[in-house]
Amino acid sequence: MDIAELDYELPEELIAQHPTARRDASRLLVYDRASGEISHRAFGELPDLLSGELAVVNDTRVIPARLCLERSSGGRVEVLLLEPVGDGVWVALARPSRRLREGERLGRVVLLEALGEGRWLVRLDGEPDGEMPLPPYIHEPLADPDRYQTVYARRAGSAAAPTAGLHLTPELFARLDPARITLHVGLDTFRPVTARSLEEHVLHGERYEVEPEEWARISEAERVLAVGTTTVRVLETVSRTGELSGRTSLFVTPGFEFARVDALLTNFHLPRSTLLALVMGFAGMEETRALYRTAIEARYRFYSFGDAMLVL
Repeated sequence: MDIAELDYELPEELIAQHPTARRDASRLLVYDRASGEISHRAFGELPDLLSGELAVVNDTRVIPARLCLERSSGGRVEVLLLEPVGDGVWVALARPSRRLREGERLGRVVLLEALGEGRWLVRLDGEPDGEMPLPPYIHEPLADPDRYQTVYARRAGSAAAPTAGLHLTPELFARLDPARITLHVGLDTFRPVTARSLEEHVLHGERYEVEPEEWARISEAERVLAVGTTTVRVLETVSRTGELSGRTSLFVTPGFEFARVDALLTNFHLPRSTLLALVMGFAGMEETRALYRTAIEARYRFYSFGDAMLVL
């Protein structure tokens, strides 16, 4: 699949720079795959739009993973902690990476080994205490860091938020009574596709875990609503392998056969991203293109702090 298939034109003013005043005040584009019907609703209406689906959420918690550091020469370096390896060692992204050297100390961080593509093994003195790792397309400061956490986040370990869940309030969460899974969002989720074809893109894997009692609820449900693309990857991984914890490098693309996900709640994603490929795999390529055109024409807000889409 040529990566150009994942392109679309988005007016810059539709990139949401901040969350809505209330989490559930965002808009919700609803697409019924059976009828082809599209409707425009408010996110707070979500429970009333479902037909008995069990919602499943990703309860990972974002860590303050963005460290702004300084070289001995005075140059600035940004280190984004992606995943702990053990004994204070992390896999991280460092930029600019080209002139960095193994063994170099950047404040509390020591560069241990270059892994390629800007990735490094680093040693961190102490615990992460940097900034919330907001995406680079968000240029306005976030007044309340908790708005880049879901209200049900409890297991720290992510370098980015599972953004579909950012719309849920405690009241909506209680009404849905969702099952929980955990996938710690790392490089695979937010790294753009740079290869010419989707098949050439490599996933490095992300850590996940599902409690046995949660999987029992999920496996027994007649229909399942995945809240976010990270949840999709865990549900489809466990349904295939039976492994309730480990790493998943499952790459969901058009043509994928879904075994456990019956409905999808998701934000609007960047062009040339694996997340958009997943949505196309679930909703259909042409259907997704039409949905995105509709959302742009209706002036929906896009990306992490933007509006959402429900595919039934």
